[in-house]
Amino acid sequence: MSVDTPRRIVLLRHAKAEWSQDSDHERPLAERGRKDAPVAGRKLADSGIVFDLALCSTAARTRETWKLAVHEMPERPRTVYEERLYEASLGELIALIDETSDDVRNLLVIGHNPGMHAVADALAGSAEGDALARMTSGGFPTAAFAVVEFSGAWKDAEHGVGKLVEYWTPND
Repeated sequence: MSVDTPRRIVLLRHAKAEWSQDSDHERPLAERGRKDAPVAGRKLADSGIVFDLALCSTAARTRETWKLAVHEMPERPRTVYEERLYEASLGELIALIDETSDDVRNLLVIGHNPGMHAVADALAGSAEGDALARMTSGGFPTAAFAVVEFSGAWKDAEHGVGKLVEYWTPND
């Protein structure tokens, strides 16, 4: 696959989690999260994007979000559970994206805020319609996702390189 190949990265924040006595890493989804995650999966399926790879945080709420969302998709992509996604900074997230093989055209990252919002905002040098304004004003609520397109190698994913083509929240 050429490094000039158009690429898509979808940044999906985990669905709503319960506040519990468990460690933060082991917090499960709340009832609302168990309802929103499949809706996000259906919306991703409706987008027509076929994912080559999904990177999912090892936290319980991200694993559960992914399990519920992927059942709504026509194909299950290769999934890697990545410890470094948990509590990752913007720089750490960009570094993870940069490590992606150039054989991957469409990448899905299931993670946490503030990282998912920060990466979407950082990569999006431009946007279609009001997507960027909506993302900026509404934050990045649970089960929301952003779709950013760019051309080039994954190692070239950097500030302003992409175009935010979709931003969706469960309240849309």
